[in-house]
Amino acid sequence: MLEILLLSIGLLLIFEGLIYFLLANKMNILIKFLNSLDSKIVKSISTFCIVLGCCLIYFTLRLYSNN
Repeated sequence: MLEILLLSIGLLLIFEGLIYFLLANKMNILIKFLNSLDSKIVKSISTFCIVLGCCLIYFTLRLYSNN
């Protein structure tokens, strides 16, 4: 289980790093855009991503479990 957690954190860091790498020239525009959004919208999108990620992890572990 620890190896899956470490792999997940590693993949998260890779994807997050890729986003900043690919959008480095547009980062100021992206930050201004995010600041213009209502915080409720940002929280809703974040909540959706968290729930989707949890469901993905749960069903992946359930599907590929050795038990």
